[in-house]
Amino acid sequence: MRYADGPTADVTVLVEAPPERVWPLVTDIDLPARFSSELQGARWLDEGRGLGARFVGRNQHPVAGTWETTCVVTECAPPRAFEWAVGDPDFPSARWRFDLDPQPGGGTRLRQWVRIGPAPSGLTPAIEAMPDKEERIVARRLDEHRANMAATLAGIKDLAESAP
Repeated sequence: MRYADGPTADVTVLVEAPPERVWPLVTDIDLPARFSSELQGARWLDEGRGLGARFVGRNQHPVAGTWETTCVVTECAPPRAFEWAVGDPDFPSARWRFDLDPQPGGGTRLRQWVRIGPAPSGLTPAIEAMPDKEERIVARRLDEHRANMAATLAGIKDLAESAP
């Protein structure tokens, strides 16, 4: 698993609420900060919230410190898909996505997904310093992303299911 190959991770949960109730939660860019150990907050840079809209995410990691990234919404298809690129949408350091799939009985299969690379990111210096450990570095980062996505999806599930 090499960074240049664009490795991915995803987490899925069944939410006992319709996509229309889940959608506002997944498009609230600051909401994951309530559940993630890394994302500290996010704020919109543009008035629009759809395709092409930009936002800044503020992150913290015990090894990497704190940083901000500018993200661009690359897909916004209510209430089915919300995706953004970190950095340049044509050459991102990561691409994040939520997919909402309606289920029989009114529920939603909610999936969060990430692909890291191909543009350089915070992993790049570690990989360049220890190229023989690239696979382990990438795998550890994907595990961190999975853990934060699982926490985020659990939080969204709780909020959606407890809404009136």
